[in-house]
Amino acid sequence: MTTNTRPLTATDRAAWEGLFAGYAAFYKVDQTPEMRETVFGWLMDDNHSSNCIVAEDASGTLVGFTHYRPFASQLRAITNCFLDDLFVDPAARGSGAAQALIGAVKAVAQEKGWGTVRWITAEDNYRGRAVYDKLATRTPWVTYDIKV
Repeated sequence: MTTNTRPLTATDRAAWEGLFAGYAAFYKVDQTPEMRETVFGWLMDDNHSSNCIVAEDASGTLVGFTHYRPFASQLRAITNCFLDDLFVDPAARGSGAAQALIGAVKAVAQEKGWGTVRWITAEDNYRGRAVYDKLATRTPWVTYDIKV
């Protein structure tokens, strides 16, 4: 299958919402239409740091997305890229869409002079990790969260 990647546009809203709802369901996160409205607003706001690249199949149907943003690395005095979310429709998995999306983010990072593209995934996301292990180096870092 041929996969094309490009920046999200306002006309992608309905397809993006369906994919984003699928992403939330995959991670068992309750999500409301208002939450999706907020995130889509961020993605459409040139002054917000959040960005989105979508993947579409040969027919132009959106089959995946990735959200990413810059972040500062004070220790190295550089800007890096954090790939916040990546989701491919289950029917399109194995098509190369995930690799294309990560490659597109890497290209943006290279263009902007960012040092590293970093992301996290669930320990039990075995299918995703099989792809990621071919594209990147797993780090030894452990992640912590504090609810506030």
